[in-house]
Amino acid sequence: MSTSRLPGAGRLQHVTLKQPFETIVAEHGATVLRVCRAVLGTADADDAWSETFLAAMKAYPQLPAGANVEAWLVTIAHRKAIDITRAAGSRAMPVADVPAEAVTGGRDLDLAAAVAALPRRQREAVAYHYLAGLPYADVAAVTGGSPDAARRAAADGIARLRKTYPANGESS
Repeated sequence: MSTSRLPGAGRLQHVTLKQPFETIVAEHGATVLRVCRAVLGTADADDAWSETFLAAMKAYPQLPAGANVEAWLVTIAHRKAIDITRAAGSRAMPVADVPAEAVTGGRDLDLAAAVAALPRRQREAVAYHYLAGLPYADVAAVTGGSPDAARRAAADGIARLRKTYPANGESS
């Protein structure tokens, strides 16, 4: 955000200007995609990312200038993830499987699978806090609940990941 001085009645006034939407996408696009992948998995993450930024583009003019844009975008992504999850129940399933290499793009599938195996609250808390970098108060606002519950869910999720996802190929 930038400030601009506008001449007033003999004094200067400070007005906070919002960033162009393209800048918002460039700054927060990777974070939103990481959150979408953690919550939905790789198959639906791109759709959620696109729907998040389409909805955000429409609502951006009404967003107050001092708002936490990252938390706002993660909230939209969370709601789009819920919509996609609900829609998945009524969608036809593909017959042939896509080779894992085509889906992953070289990412660590074991970690993605371990995160996907977490209970929903833990998965969301880990994604929003550790991948999106949101403070626990914002995680609680997105997921519903208290900051303490979000902290506990994230801690439980990380503890479970440490047990189920061995580092450097080691088994625990």
